[in-house]
Amino acid sequence: MQLIDNNGHILATESFGKVGDPALVLVMGATASMLGWPDALCLKLADRGLHVLRFDHRDTGRSTTVAPGEATYSVEDMAGDVLAVMAGHWVEKAHLVGMSLGGYIAQMVALMQPGRVASLTLIATEPLGWDGEPLPHISDDFLAHFGALATLDWADQEAVADFLVKSEHLCAGSAAAFDAMAARSVVKRVLARTDSPASMFNHGTLTTREDWTGGFRRIDCPVLVIHGEEDPILPVENGRAIAAGTPGARIEVLPGVGHELPSGWLEYIADRLAEHVRSAKV
Repeated sequence: MQLIDNNGHILATESFGKVGDPALVLVMGATASMLGWPDALCLKLADRGLHVLRFDHRDTGRSTTVAPGEATYSVEDMAGDVLAVMAGHWVEKAHLVGMSLGGYIAQMVALMQPGRVASLTLIATEPLGWDGEPLPHISDDFLAHFGALATLDWADQEAVADFLVKSEHLCAGSAAAFDAMAARSVVKRVLARTDSPASMFNHGTLTTREDWTGGFRRIDCPVLVIHGEEDPILPVENGRAIAAGTPGARIEVLPGVGHELPSGWLEYIADRLAEHVRSAKV
C-alpha cells in the first residue's frame, strides 16, 4: 500500500507484480474503491507479466473523503488522480483499464495526456462525449433500489451491507448464480476501509468542467472494449457505440454477464488484457 498526495488529496494505492513490467492502471467505477477490482484478477494479471496498480477513488476506501454532499471536485479532477497515481509510482506511460465511470475517466486521460497512455481497455462503460442518438442506461429496477438511499440508516452496518449486496445482485447477469456470501465478504472489507461509507455516493453528483463532445472519436491509442451482454447499468449498446466510433477499436461481448467482473470470467478477462497490452506498441 502506498499513499500519494495529489494537491492535498490523498490517494491510497496498491501494486501487484514487478516494477519494470508493462504498467497497467486499473480505474474503478463510481462509488467503488480499489476492491472493485478482484484480488484474483490483479494476481492473474501480475502472473502474466504486468505491473498492476489499483487505487481508491476520492471518497472511497483510504483516500481523502469528505462528508456526503460536500464534494466539489469534477470528473476531470478524478482523471488527474489517475495521472497522479502514475507519477507516484514513477510510471511515465501506462496501459489504462477503466470500468464504468472508470472507463469514462480513462478516455479523458487518453485525450488529456495522449503521450502517457499506451492503450485503453474499457469495461462496461459508455462513450466519452456521446454525440449520437440517446443510448440506453440504468434499469428501472436499479433506479428503484437507489431510491432506498433516502431512508438508509448509515449507522446500521448490517443494513448498509444488505443494501450494497443487493446492488451487486442487481448488477449480476445470468451466466452464474449470484454468490451472496462472496459479495457480502467483499462488502464487509469495503466497509472496514472507510469511516464514511455514505461518501461514496458523492460520485453521483459529479459533473464535468469541459465540453467533451465526440471525445471518444478522437482517441488514437489501441482500444479494447469488454462489455457484458446483460449489463443493466450501461447496456451493451454503449460498448458497441464506443467500438463503432473509436478508430481501430475491438469489442468482446461477454454472454450472460452484467455490470460486473464475475469470478468465472476472470481468467478470460486476464488473458484478453494481457494480449491487448502486448499487441500495443509503446
